[in-house]
Amino acid sequence: MVYRFFLRHQWKEMTRSPFWQKNIVLNILLGILVGIMLLYLLVLGLFIDKILMELFPDKDPIMVFNGIIIYYFAFEFFIRFFMQSLPTLNIETYLHLPIKKSAIVHYVSSKSIFAIGNYLSWLVFFPFAFKVIAPAYSVATAWAWAVMMVLLIFSNNFLATYIKRQLANKPSIVGFFGLGLVAFILFDYFGVISLTALSSQVFGLILKNYLFLLPVFVILIFTYSLNCFFLKAKLYPDEIISKKKGKVDSLANIKYLKTLGLTGRFISLDLRLLWRHKRTRSIIFMAPLFLGYGLVFYPNQQLNNGYSFLIFVGIFMTGGMMMNYLNYCFSYESNYFDNILANYRDFEAYIKAKYILAVTVSTISYIITIPYVFFSTDILLINTMTWLYNLGFLSFVLYYFATFTKKRMDLSRGAAFNYQGLGATHWLSMLPAFLLPVLIYVPFNLLGYSRAGLLFIGAIGIAGLLFHKSMLSLVLKQFLKRKHVMAAGFRE
Repeated sequence: MVYRFFLRHQWKEMTRSPFWQKNIVLNILLGILVGIMLLYLLVLGLFIDKILMELFPDKDPIMVFNGIIIYYFAFEFFIRFFMQSLPTLNIETYLHLPIKKSAIVHYVSSKSIFAIGNYLSWLVFFPFAFKVIAPAYSVATAWAWAVMMVLLIFSNNFLATYIKRQLANKPSIVGFFGLGLVAFILFDYFGVISLTALSSQVFGLILKNYLFLLPVFVILIFTYSLNCFFLKAKLYPDEIISKKKGKVDSLANIKYLKTLGLTGRFISLDLRLLWRHKRTRSIIFMAPLFLGYGLVFYPNQQLNNGYSFLIFVGIFMTGGMMMNYLNYCFSYESNYFDNILANYRDFEAYIKAKYILAVTVSTISYIITIPYVFFSTDILLINTMTWLYNLGFLSFVLYYFATFTKKRMDLSRGAAFNYQGLGATHWLSMLPAFLLPVLIYVPFNLLGYSRAGLLFIGAIGIAGLLFHKSMLSLVLKQFLKRKHVMAAGFRE
């Protein structure tokens, strides 16, 4: 009954918000985007056995899939850590009511199970289980394997939530852990150790004995209990609602952005700027050109003989929209930049907001390019590595270069063939975007380790993501150093 009480309040809060009532079109667009992503995952689940057989023609696809599961859960962990928000509850409104504190603790701890990220991979695991495992073993074995995957997904969710609560102010610890994971992946690739074989054996145990579900269930209970004990020890308003002090009166109508406090307000203002002006809006309408770029080159087998050119294409498709935004993120505000300097106080949130928006744009672009895997599985690998490179390295480089802009931009003019507001720094920033990844890849290719070169490009991006706070601090310092020079240039 208590859970129904909390859920009813949460539902009313969501449906009565301005976002739900006033932005029906945005709700529909987000629903379409989620639907497309779900369709991609379902298709991947239905054809992943053929993809694995193409990549590893002499191996059992079940053993291969079990061998890569450990990497999937490691990748999912970091995605959750950096992108999934912590479950919160406004407990002041409930402390005076006859509700047990344990009920509040269990509700907040279990609230994260409703995150959509917990269910996306089901569209891959369940088709694989009943299309590949069931014919090879039995339907009961397929069910046991699928249930094990579900339990591990929720265990990973609770572990990421707990680590994020504990280490939110200690990113260096997570950074070293992430670098260690990258090192293990490289060691596995070069044959020093075999995480793949270990993963294949561990996750293959369930195919022989269903009792191996018990330790997985214990892991789930353990990770859930960690969150409960943590919250129970800190059941105070200032601990549970950790972001409340960042709340401000906001013009934003998007409920999720409100939970980000001042950062969310800045993101909302940037979204309004992008949509309300002709130049920025025309760039949005040009998105299909960026994302359809692969259709020009991927069918051409002569261009697909080497990875070098495909790296260029991957950078462009997964990062083209991000580059357009970050290159001009300050120029877009040139008409009222003086007002920003005079009235804004928290420039850290201001800088962080633009980075979050850029990363989101690149991620959406990457998701939409996933169907290119049907041209070649290598294309998905290249796009994934270039996407990570865009998020963890290129985004910070472009952001840093953007602080050198001094040219005013007229947003009332369209973007097509419009070079007004461009400076030399915008062209220089293209070098690390397109030239550097190829230069990184070429030595590996010459030594005969072409895929290792791709993994190294992705590893650079992962390292940047792990230390994103330090990288953003460098951008912030540069912005504070250059802001008055930029303002003087925008006045001309």
